[in-house]
Amino acid sequence: MMNAHSTPSDAPLRHCRRCGTCCCKGGPALHQEDREKVETGKIPLKDLFTIRQGEPAYDNVRRMAAPAATDIIKIKGTAPNDATCCYFDQEQVGCRIYELRPLECRTLSCWDTSAIMEIYDKDRLTRADLLSRLPGLSDLVVEHQARCSYERVARCAADVRKDASNAAAVETLLEIVRYDQSLRQVTVERTRLDPELLDFLFGCPLSETINRYKVKLDRSGVSLMR
Repeated sequence: MMNAHSTPSDAPLRHCRRCGTCCCKGGPALHQEDREKVETGKIPLKDLFTIRQGEPAYDNVRRMAAPAATDIIKIKGTAPNDATCCYFDQEQVGCRIYELRPLECRTLSCWDTSAIMEIYDKDRLTRADLLSRLPGLSDLVVEHQARCSYERVARCAADVRKDASNAAAVETLLEIVRYDQSLRQVTVERTRLDPELLDFLFGCPLSETINRYKVKLDRSGVSLMR
């Protein structure tokens, strides 16, 4: 009940106002329950990207950054620098795939996050679950993960931060980034793969994520970020 000084906006929220705030914070991560939507093409692979195991990532639910414990498959944003879910219709303030929306979208209630907290890190889809749709590419994904793992990147970056003149660490870090770039290019050229699938297969390019380790790439090689 509202008192004499209350306004409708003061009342506790108990329903979706279609403000779009949750959609603008990023697309959902996918779970096993969403697998059929991807395997049947209802949610195309080109609309997905992978946060790879070990990749430092911000957790919107726990509100902290931490290495991903496993692959996290998410729906892409509308642009490289805009995390807003690509299925969010900003003019209509609604979801373009509402009837097919993933588990996290169906579960989230912004006025009570207990339900999303319960499921958000359980039964997540991984690339291995979905690679049957791209025959012949699973070996490339496995090799890329081994050679470009974020564990390797973290170790080399830590060595560079300790000693910026550590030539071995600098060269190893550059080799990892070069391999990541080369594999993406060669995969597209040899398989005629849609380049939009690369972010699902190999995650975000290391050249874009390396600064999370307080190092940066430049023409002279690797340097520390100030």
